[in-house]
Amino acid sequence: MITPDGCAVDFYARMAAMGEPEIVHDAVPAGASILELGCGAGRVTHPLVALGHPVTAVDESPEMLAHVRGAETVCARIQELALGRRFDVVLLASHLINADHAAARSALLAACLRHVDRDGSVIIQQQAPGWFASATESENIKDGIVIRLRDVSRPGRDLVSATVEYVDGDRVWTHAFTARCLDDDALAATLAASGLRLDRYLTEDRSWVRAVPA
Repeated sequence: MITPDGCAVDFYARMAAMGEPEIVHDAVPAGASILELGCGAGRVTHPLVALGHPVTAVDESPEMLAHVRGAETVCARIQELALGRRFDVVLLASHLINADHAAARSALLAACLRHVDRDGSVIIQQQAPGWFASATESENIKDGIVIRLRDVSRPGRDLVSATVEYVDGDRVWTHAFTARCLDDDALAATLAASGLRLDRYLTEDRSWVRAVPA
């Protein structure tokens, strides 16, 4: 089963978290309510629940949401989400902020602002800015799954296009993407245009960001 944005449900149901829940947990108050946008099959959701956070998990794929346990689930496109309530934390992971088009980034961040408490925070995962210069074809293994980055190209300034290939035994999934680099100035401007303010970076490579309502 492939989701509308090209993700393989079976693959994401197999994948474990890779440190993301701990980064989020360390950046927010204990027990903070979290709205997770684009939760997939719960790879990050489940550890956040185990860490004591009530999570509302949002995804446009009912097949993805069927794998989520221990959290409230909402089937919706992020851009159209309007729950009429606010959360201590809104989580926008999976490099969604690196969408190529400014309108797509603005729609995602508008959903974040609609749902974050005035005293809350928005935790964002982006492609590390340094990755864009160094991205090249590569292969590694995670949890027994071979992950290959191939067909890497740079179709424009600050852009990288590539295909990720996941191999699990005789099963293969691929996902093509184009990502736009957001350096410090571009990220700050993007957040400001959406009513948010860059508070601080959470990781040394600047791949995780904490923003707050402006």
